Amino acid sequence: MNSLRKLGIGAVLLGSTLTGGAIGASLLGGTANAQTNSGSSSSSSAAAPAQPDPSKGGHTAYGITEVLLTGDTATKVSAAAQAAVPDGTIQRVENDAEGATYEAHMVKADGSHVTVKINADFSVANIESGR
Repeated sequence: MNSLRKLGIGAVLLGSTLTGGAIGASLLGGTANAQTNSGSSSSSSAAAPAQPDPSKGGHTAYGITEVLLTGDTATKVSAAAQAAVPDGTIQRVENDAEGATYEAHMVKADGSHVTVKINADFSVANIESGR
C-alpha cells in the first residue's frame, strides 16, 4: 500500500477516534449533569447506589438507625454538647446507635471533629475524637 495512502487512512481513523471520544465525553457529561440537576425521583437499576448524606443521619448499627433529633430533645442535646465543647460548632444531633441515648457531631475551633455522647438525662457520657 502506498505510504501516502496509509498516512491518509491513519489521519481519518485518528480524527474519527477523537471525534467519537469528544461526542462520548459530552454525552456522559450531559447525563451526569442531568442526573444531579434533575428533580425526578426515578432511578435506574444500573445506577450506583447513592451515598448517604451524613448531615441527615441514617447511620445504622446493632439494628438501630440514627435519626436526626428535633424540637425540645434537639435543643437539650445541643445545649449539653455545647457546654461540653464550648468552642465547637454542632453539625447535627441524633439518637445514638452505639451505646448512648443521643449524640452530637461537632467541629471544634481547630477544625477537629468530635462526637459528644449524651445520656437519656442529657448528661454527657463521653466525648469521642474523630467522626
